[in-house]
Amino acid sequence: MKTFADNTGRTWSIAINVGAVKRVRASLDVNLLDAVEGKLIERLVSDPILLCDVIFVLCQQEAETRGITDEQFGQAMAGDAIDAATSALLEELVDFFPSGKRQVLAKALAKLKAFEAKAIELASKRLDDPALEQQLNQALEQLPAVTPGS
Repeated sequence: MKTFADNTGRTWSIAINVGAVKRVRASLDVNLLDAVEGKLIERLVSDPILLCDVIFVLCQQEAETRGITDEQFGQAMAGDAIDAATSALLEELVDFFPSGKRQVLAKALAKLKAFEAKAIELASKRLDDPALEQQLNQALEQLPAVTPGS
């Protein structure tokens, strides 16, 4: 069982088992078993709304006990909370599978994390590049002057 904290500081637990897979499938028509092929992980990582819906279904019993609605849960999910929830979900998903599939999924998850880190590093380098600032300044200089009232 993995845990994460939302933006209000509430800690949530994610446990993936056959019952949880069935609940997600019935509620959202999302098959967590498709993670082995990799497409589902890509979908979850690129769609924070779907990700939070899946996580809410997995945490729904805990939310009901706390009197937290789906909307309240979603309001507390942004930024670092989504990142923490993503990690908890994906790590728990890896642990759900038998050893052979678990190894493949763990490798895929490690590759995904490495790719994300490289993409962030590359974007940061590009933004820090003085040539970018020069290009932006040149583009601004080419814009027509705006006079008040026009």
